[in-house]
Amino acid sequence: MPVDRLAGSGTAGSDTEPARRRRSQRGRTGRRPGTDAGALGRAEPGQAGEAPAAATVHAPETARAQAAPTEDAAAAEAAPSPGRAPQPAPADAGLFARYTRDYVTGHDGHQIMILQAGCTTADGDLGMGVLREEGADIVVSLIDDDQPVTRAALGADESLAGCVQGDLRTVPLPPRSHDIVLCALLLQRIEHAELVLDRLVAAIRPGGLLLLRFSDRDSSAGFLDRVMPLAARNAVWRKRRPGRPGPYPAVYERLSSARGVQAYALKRELVLAERQALGGLAGALAEPRGFLAAQKLVAWLSRGRLTAAHEELAYVLRKPEDRFARIL
Repeated sequence: MPVDRLAGSGTAGSDTEPARRRRSQRGRTGRRPGTDAGALGRAEPGQAGEAPAAATVHAPETARAQAAPTEDAAAAEAAPSPGRAPQPAPADAGLFARYTRDYVTGHDGHQIMILQAGCTTADGDLGMGVLREEGADIVVSLIDDDQPVTRAALGADESLAGCVQGDLRTVPLPPRSHDIVLCALLLQRIEHAELVLDRLVAAIRPGGLLLLRFSDRDSSAGFLDRVMPLAARNAVWRKRRPGRPGPYPAVYERLSSARGVQAYALKRELVLAERQALGGLAGALAEPRGFLAAQKLVAWLSRGRLTAAHEELAYVLRKPEDRFARIL
């Protein structure tokens, strides 16, 4: 077959010189030969050729328009709102203050009723001052026993002027009337402690908290508090609570112990949320000179029956929700 016929066929024609020139021109210009260069830059309104130009011209304005609402939203979120719920408690907050804040935060918009039983020996205010500044609605009731040292403590502290004194077995306490009950250093100084605690638990609403702090009768410090002469007890009291009336009577019924409280919680179906040890080897309490050494000596002489690991115990107990209760 002649060579010129092979060159004109469709099979070998792609390798001819004219074809190569056309491909080279297309690669340099991005257009097929003969295409009008000006036509590529024009497009009718609504056609695809207009979109890139519009995006190029207005992209900075669009970005600024989208960024403005984002910055405004961030500023609005950072600004404090007078009616917002209290924030979670910081990690270094006290045990009771931390649980109080968590409870108040979880019941935002509701009035929180708090009962302080044994208010003259309750240290701190559970952080209620800060919570009130943040908008929380908190009402506090105060009760304590009617002993001479209690009356002296109430007379020395004007903030306890509204305290109700009397026999804690008969002081009016409506059932399910309080969200949180604080019983601080009361159990070891009163008689009929279990009966009094029953009344306090009955006053807690389902889901509420019992904040319990007491001196452990099974600790070396609890034993020393019961047997030391009054002068030695006064020295310990003045070291820890200078300028405040005291010390209080040392009764220490069985309930005022770790085993007693755990048995009570099990019998009353209270949920233990957290426990904390204070004093003794656990620290966190001011120790008069030689008092810790005396605790260690008593623990050694008792062969471990009395412990120097702590002096006081703090419990956070939760009253479970009663799903079957009805209000008539």
